[in-house]
Amino acid sequence: MNEWLLIGGMALVTFTIRYALIALSGRIRLSAAMTQALGFVPPAVLTALIVPAVLIPDRALDVSWGNGRIFGAIAALVIGLWRQNLLLTIVGGMAVFGLWQWAVG
Repeated sequence: MNEWLLIGGMALVTFTIRYALIALSGRIRLSAAMTQALGFVPPAVLTALIVPAVLIPDRALDVSWGNGRIFGAIAALVIGLWRQNLLLTIVGGMAVFGLWQWAVG
């Protein structure tokens, strides 16, 4: 019973926070500087998620030749900048990662 109350409370809090922001979205005007600054949030969040996953796979910094994640990430970066195709970027990065792990590991 307590688990359901906890889940219901978390759902209510999550809904309230999100609904309040959506309800006020048309009434709040952000300055040009704030709008420009908010444009940097997605790259910053993606960097904060990707870099530790690539460089610290097992709770220790790993920049060796055996870390296929580095080469997969580099390949994904190159493919993404070159082709600007999300599916191709993901498949290419994963293919390089898999081939590197197979060849080295």
